[in-house]
Amino acid sequence: MLSDFTSTYIHSGSLHQALHLPNTSLFEILDFIKNQLPIWRDRTDREHETAEDRLTSQLCFHLNSAARQHMDFIQFQHQTPDEQKKNRTLDLTASPSGQSIVIEGHRYTDFDTLMPIECKRLPTPKDHNREECEYVVTVTPKRLTGGIQRFKEGHHGANHNIAGMIAYIQDNTRLFWHNQVCEWITELTDEGRNGWSNEDQLSISDSDDSKKLSVLQSHHKRANNLPDIQIQHLWIEMN
Repeated sequence: MLSDFTSTYIHSGSLHQALHLPNTSLFEILDFIKNQLPIWRDRTDREHETAEDRLTSQLCFHLNSAARQHMDFIQFQHQTPDEQKKNRTLDLTASPSGQSIVIEGHRYTDFDTLMPIECKRLPTPKDHNREECEYVVTVTPKRLTGGIQRFKEGHHGANHNIAGMIAYIQDNTRLFWHNQVCEWITELTDEGRNGWSNEDQLSISDSDDSKKLSVLQSHHKRANNLPDIQIQHLWIEMN
């Protein structure tokens, strides 16, 4: 875990110390979330919800409680304004708590986002004319609510090259949705949709049937001269 990393402490303004971590520590944050997802889902005191915002709010509270015990220099926030696109909000973010964190020379304080995370329901709700392929992209011009699409086009996380996506699977299985998401990306590629190719496909890196949880990886080239971004997808079946 992150607590295992060797740290160096320096004076950091009003924050007492700075923790120096390698870039791989960002994946340790995602691993922490992965381990907490089934614990959060199975809590008997958790009120049953289906809406994305309420589920993410619940998850945020749970992660903060767990972080105080296992990773007390990280905090989680719900609906955080994006650093570059101030009119857009990130569903979930991880930030330093109580001290600054330095990763590869970049210093983050509690005002900064260490990890941008998008959260989606699968299937996409049918209300308000939302599109079924919203986990990947929206085809309606100017909507730009597609999950992967937001990261690829720099509307979310333009300052980051590692991001997370969480899928609350409420119908069918993780395998079904992996096939469906890959099919949507194939269709975008075959249609010649600008910026999309088979390199955007998701691959499964870990799957736990007992916890109904899967980890998937994807790597994407981005528009506007932004560096490539790697997304780790955490998919959990809610039922």
